[in-house]
Parts: sequence; C-alpha cells; structure tokens
Amino acid sequence: MSQGTVRTHEDADGAAAARHARFGRLPEPVRVEDMVEERPAVPDDPARRDYDPDEWLVRYCL
Repeated sequence: MSQGTVRTHEDADGAAAARHARFGRLPEPVRVEDMVEERPAVPDDPARRDYDPDEWLVRYCL
C-alpha cells in the first residue's frame, strides 16, 4: 500500500458486499435442448462430384 492510505475493516466489508450482490449466485443452467441447433440435411447431389476440366481450370489457374 502507498503511504498515508489506511484501509479499514468496514471498507473491506463494503467491497465484499458489493461483490456478493453482483456475483453472489450462479446464472441459470442452460438446457441441452437449447444448445443444439437442428437443420434438415441437404440431399446429396451426384453432379457436384462430376469432373469438369473447364471448371478445374477456372478454379485453380485463373
């Protein structure tokens, strides 16, 4: 502590009361159902995997 500063027991109790008022209890728990996002799957498109030399050239060489 710096010189001339005296802390009293009441100051510590006041700070402890303020901390307890702000952080004294835990937040409500989150349900597992609220943590999961469900989206429908997209049907597989076989044309997506077809090889196209022009598309490859445009994608990687230009």
